Amino acid sequence: MSEIRTEEWVATVPLADLARRRKTRVEIGDRAVALFLVGERVFALDDVCIHKGRSLSRGVLWQGSVVCPAHQWKFDPETGAAEDRDECQPVHAVRVVDGIVHVSAQPR
Repeated sequence: MSEIRTEEWVATVPLADLARRRKTRVEIGDRAVALFLVGERVFALDDVCIHKGRSLSRGVLWQGSVVCPAHQWKFDPETGAAEDRDECQPVHAVRVVDGIVHVSAQPR
């Protein structure tokens, strides 16, 4: 029997607000999630860096990567893959509905 997984979507912020700031932190249950607008796409990663536990939403977007403010680890915002490392930051599925960014409650 195959497992059926249902996504729990949480409405977060208006896309227009994210467009102004390009990044923000939201709370989804007991989880902090960093949202980033890269070009026309929205990405969501767990906000707490897997390396030093710092807030990724306080980092920067540089050449399409999310850069941690603690030790400048770079993460691919789509996959969570750390550049030149064998580790991944948890990422969440994202969709925009009626101008509001919705994020999956659990990382993929």
